[in-house]
Amino acid sequence: MLSALQSVFSVILMIGLGFFLAKRRWFEGSSSALISRLVVNVALPAYMISNLMGGYDRAKLLDMLPGLPVPFLVMIVSYVAAMGLAQLIRVQKDRRGAFQSMFALSNSVFIGLPVNVLLFGDASLPYALLYYIANTTTFWTIGVYGIAVDGSIRKNGPRPSLVSLSGLRRILSPPLLGFFAAVIMIMLGIRLPKSIMDTCRYLGSMTTPLSMLFIGIVIARVEWKALRFEMDFLVILAGRFLVTPALMFFLVRGLDFPLLMKQVFLMQAAMPAMTQNPILAEAYGADAEYTAIGTSLTTVLSMLSIPIYMTLVGVLF
Repeated sequence: MLSALQSVFSVILMIGLGFFLAKRRWFEGSSSALISRLVVNVALPAYMISNLMGGYDRAKLLDMLPGLPVPFLVMIVSYVAAMGLAQLIRVQKDRRGAFQSMFALSNSVFIGLPVNVLLFGDASLPYALLYYIANTTTFWTIGVYGIAVDGSIRKNGPRPSLVSLSGLRRILSPPLLGFFAAVIMIMLGIRLPKSIMDTCRYLGSMTTPLSMLFIGIVIARVEWKALRFEMDFLVILAGRFLVTPALMFFLVRGLDFPLLMKQVFLMQAAMPAMTQNPILAEAYGADAEYTAIGTSLTTVLSMLSIPIYMTLVGVLF
């Protein structure tokens, strides 16, 4: 437990450094976007290849597959619950897609993956990736569709299509392609040269520090004067840190899964909302300010939820 708490403090210290440097104006212009692109397009794919191909074989990968339906089920149930709550608390119709996405879907790769690796070690990576596969698929289909509907309502335009080629391209993101490439090579018994594996390992080692610095930058840019604690945001926080993790816990506790898988799934379910939410809200003409406030709130409060859930996973399982 002491080791886990020290890992939590490492997370907070790195995020704090990002926050401090952002306040000192180290990350002006497009520098923060560069960090994001480096993590998503370079560091994460390399990390997945080096870790999976360095420590897993065909048998270990096949043993993980039964766990994949679990996060899908939890996210869908949580999203349906968010749809009902949006009507119950009378969320504006042009905000409901964003509300539902922030309530049900977590930042499972940019925050969740490095946090889990810090807390549980490299052994947690495959389970974190299972959650990520479900999360990114759900977000880039149902989640993005809801945000696009928000934009169409605001502009009085036609409703968008649920399935599109652009959505498929976003699902097949570089981290997911890196995961699939590693899985295919493992299943085929292909081994990469040591020079390539070393390169992937060095590049992959950037994932956690850069991700934590980026979170600190995001928090530093929150416009606190614009925050309005409406009922919407309180329910979103409840969805991120209470409802979705509770659904995950009650589902996995009775399943014959490895303990580490249960712990990682619970931690992933308790991560903040995806940082892409406000970007997509802006792109589709939805309420970007509302979405940015909700996403920022969940990110800030995750600094409290992460150590709490790290303590809980040792008690609950």
